[in-house]
Amino acid sequence: MLDRVKKQGLVLLGCGKMGSALLEGWLKEGVPPSAVWVLEPRPSDWLQGSGVHLNTDLPAAPAIVLLAVKPQMMGAALPQVTALGGKQTLFLSIAAGTTIASFEDSFGAATPIIRAMPNTPAAVGRGITAIIGNARASAADLDLAEALLSAVGQVVRLASEDQIDAVTAVSGSGPAYVFHLIEALAKAGEAEGLPADMAMQLARATICGAGELAFQSPETAEQLRINVTSPGGTTAAGLAVLMEPETGFPELMRRAVQAAAARGRELGK
Repeated sequence: MLDRVKKQGLVLLGCGKMGSALLEGWLKEGVPPSAVWVLEPRPSDWLQGSGVHLNTDLPAAPAIVLLAVKPQMMGAALPQVTALGGKQTLFLSIAAGTTIASFEDSFGAATPIIRAMPNTPAAVGRGITAIIGNARASAADLDLAEALLSAVGQVVRLASEDQIDAVTAVSGSGPAYVFHLIEALAKAGEAEGLPADMAMQLARATICGAGELAFQSPETAEQLRINVTSPGGTTAAGLAVLMEPETGFPELMRRAVQAAAARGRELGK
């Protein structure tokens, strides 16, 4: 799949944290810097030394244009690549809240367009991205998008664009929920008499370690929880609070995801 990029080239519109993480992954996987064109008004030192074409004229028919600018900057940035629309070039957007229909307005309905929702763990190669294409996007286009996004983690394919808001609420916003869990767990440790720095160290290591165990283990999350929980023990006592039907984690998480998804739908209008 990446042979298509090597032959025709790739354009990256915007190269902040997410764009840089993706570019670094592509270069490690063998995409030559000479096959990459980047448009970025404030390039980092790393980007300037990466060997890619930076803020120069674009190829006439690149394999793909990846739109990685912030949604609020999209309107000003898109004119730089609109001339590439309506052809065989695939447009792949990782901008939150910007619909496929809005890109079709800019590039034309004949343009293959894929919308993606990545998350911040992509910066350490452990992200997960959901993708959905328009009617013009072919199976080969989806395969190419998946190959490129796999450089920073897992990829799942959605059945419809309507699912993007739920994905945003779960995996897009989810890292913040986990970081807040670390904060709350550390504060609870402090309340039980631990020094603040030790409580934070314990909380961070516990969440990171449990996440890695869940990632590597073939067992379900439910079974992993059961494995840690001795009947009548300390973990069972804590879980009795966390799993309380009306005030525990399940209801809180349902409400949090529901609120995030609802906000995503509002922003997408």
